[in-house]
Amino acid sequence: MESLDRGRRAAGLGLVVLAVAGGLTACSGSSGGDGGGGASAAAGQAGGGTYTIWDPYPQFDDSSDWVKLLTQCGTQAGVTVKRTGYDTTDLTNKALLAAQQGNSPDVLIVDNPVVSTLAEAGVLTSTDETKIDTSAVSPNLLAAGQLGGKTYGIPIGANTLALYYNKEVLKKAGVDAAAVKDWASLTAALEKVKAAGKKGITFSAIGTEEGSFQFLPWFWGAGAQLTKLDSPQGVAALSLWTDWVKKGYAPTSVINNTQTTSWQEFATGDFAFGENGTWQLANAKKTGFDYGIIPIPSKDGGTAPAPTGGEFVTLPVQKDAARYVASQKLVTCLASTGNSYTTDTTLSYIAPTEEVQAKQVEQNAELKVWVEAVKAAKGRTSDDLGTKYPKISEPMWKAMQAALSGSQPPQEALTAAQATAASAVQ
Repeated sequence: MESLDRGRRAAGLGLVVLAVAGGLTACSGSSGGDGGGGASAAAGQAGGGTYTIWDPYPQFDDSSDWVKLLTQCGTQAGVTVKRTGYDTTDLTNKALLAAQQGNSPDVLIVDNPVVSTLAEAGVLTSTDETKIDTSAVSPNLLAAGQLGGKTYGIPIGANTLALYYNKEVLKKAGVDAAAVKDWASLTAALEKVKAAGKKGITFSAIGTEEGSFQFLPWFWGAGAQLTKLDSPQGVAALSLWTDWVKKGYAPTSVINNTQTTSWQEFATGDFAFGENGTWQLANAKKTGFDYGIIPIPSKDGGTAPAPTGGEFVTLPVQKDAARYVASQKLVTCLASTGNSYTTDTTLSYIAPTEEVQAKQVEQNAELKVWVEAVKAAKGRTSDDLGTKYPKISEPMWKAMQAALSGSQPPQEALTAAQATAASAVQ
């Protein structure tokens, strides 16, 4: 295990504590959560004692399968687990403060865009340091936890975006969902739906990270790169959305829609399509109408790279390096094939390994489209963007708002966004 440069870590922490912007979460999380203690309160070494785990799942109590799994993994590692669930944004700030105070939890489960922030601040150990085996994980999912050539943790699972569709609405409009393969065929379908008296597509274009999250499949699906927001490809993507709103294929409400309110619109039964995530599968079954799911198409065909949501299991830096032995066992247990299937089913996630993905599809054929979407997906902080991503995302969502509101044309809005982003990431 390589030595840990604690001086650099401490210096980095001082710059970012309480400076983390909220809203990097991919899907809607539950709020709440009780207090928790750090590792300094935990007694014991690798051979026993109490090990703390912090996660962003406050909706799960001690009777849940998730907490039972944590307890089981603790037993297998020969330690007692003390688990605390926090709201996602609260968890990030608490992790930064705990690291500054030297009492980080032994295991920290965080939303994947936060990994680079914590890694850059020196909060996390790399998998090289703690010998976590990530070889079975799909490279595109692992990339969300990589920075500067190192990997920080292992994904517990992933969610992403696709298009839900209302079978009855499409049937009445004479549209075959299987024929929607690119932007042209999708737009043609929306035109037919509107002509038939129904509504076309709803999505979230709100001025937060949720809006960026929903825009990225179209942005990346056009071939655009986050380092050049105002490229012709980027302008094409924003023009697509803007034209849909102008022509009435998408409602003006998208500019204020969260992913939750967008789903509520789709659930009325009036819309042909709704862009949303894996986490809405349970709600889809409650809509009262027949639905289907197709991947978000790229501009010229094929599945668009949608952004990955989901969390990474990470090991924060500890003063006592001997603790990593048991912590590594806890992570290995959580990421094992059998446990991964149980956990990802509970969380409505797609597993990060092909072996478990195959098992998920075998047990539930409806997940096939989601597995395909996850295989094509991309981390928001990938391409070594790391902590630069939020500085690019905010100008991007502001450009979306400007274009969709009609205050600026797409080219002008994205040119201004690119200038802001370039200045921010220098």
